[in-house]
Amino acid sequence: MEQLLQKIQDLKAEIAAFSDGDAETFRIKFLGSKGLVKTIMGEMKNVAAENKKEAGQFLNEFKLFTEAKYEELKSSTNNGQQSTAGEIDLSLPADALPLGSRHPISLVKNKIISIFQRLGFAVAEGPEIEDDFHNFTALNLPENHPARDMQDTFYISQNPDWLLRTHTSSVQVREMQKGQLPIRIICPGRVYRNETISARAHCFFHQVEGLYIAENVSFADLKQTLYFFVQEMFGRDIKLRFRPSYFPFTEPSAEMDISCLICGGSGCSVCKKTGWVEILGCGMVHPNVLNNCGIDSNKYTGFAFGMGIERITMLKYQIKDLRLFSEKTMTVF
Repeated sequence: MEQLLQKIQDLKAEIAAFSDGDAETFRIKFLGSKGLVKTIMGEMKNVAAENKKEAGQFLNEFKLFTEAKYEELKSSTNNGQQSTAGEIDLSLPADALPLGSRHPISLVKNKIISIFQRLGFAVAEGPEIEDDFHNFTALNLPENHPARDMQDTFYISQNPDWLLRTHTSSVQVREMQKGQLPIRIICPGRVYRNETISARAHCFFHQVEGLYIAENVSFADLKQTLYFFVQEMFGRDIKLRFRPSYFPFTEPSAEMDISCLICGGSGCSVCKKTGWVEILGCGMVHPNVLNNCGIDSNKYTGFAFGMGIERITMLKYQIKDLRLFSEKTMTVF
């Protein structure tokens, strides 16, 4: 009995002077499943039978004393009053978790948007499931027009008048129908075409198309806009050229090439030994398109352009296989 009382007094002194850690350290040392309180409780078996009642009272009082000290330490820690050398400051922010990087297509898309926004272009978006009028007819592609064969289309089988959009030009039509002139927009988004998947083609890809409609807009305005874009995207030393082309929704129409970034214009497999790579199509908006959208083609003119984001990304980062963009290791956000 005397030995038990002496141990209790020694532990009380140690508990009162405890300064080796926070409340959790105290709990583990004294109140845990292998703590000193449980150990000393086991000493009851060594106490004589006539002293067990008295010893039990001392042990219970000791346990209550220890629990009171633990509650005091918890309160001190929660209020930020404890200041020991090994203390963890619970108010500090947690360590940053490692995150994945942006997809190359997202990086290039955001760069394209940023460049054109500096020229006053706003971003417009529209549905990926589109009707025939907005995707074709309004863009000077009436039913049975041979130019429809230029784009292999995914039609909705239950209703062939609906389809997966083949270009984001349908967004331009919707904006023109609002009649809020002048219009200066770019239309980024995903598009779909029924093509064989290869290193240079896919059944879905991403586009950014642009449209500017106002009074007295000329082809010179279009060229200067695209000159600025190319220099901002690829650098001041890049060479570019325009070639005549055909699109049913623009007249005149052109395609724009830049000097190959892979070979520096000397000729390689990417540029097919020409030293040039086509990056976009453009032209002046066809008067029929303006009229189809309720805009007076005698008063207003405009230009339009469109580019594949994958093509720009492949050139900028020298990626030679289009299929890499949609593998499991790459997800577009």
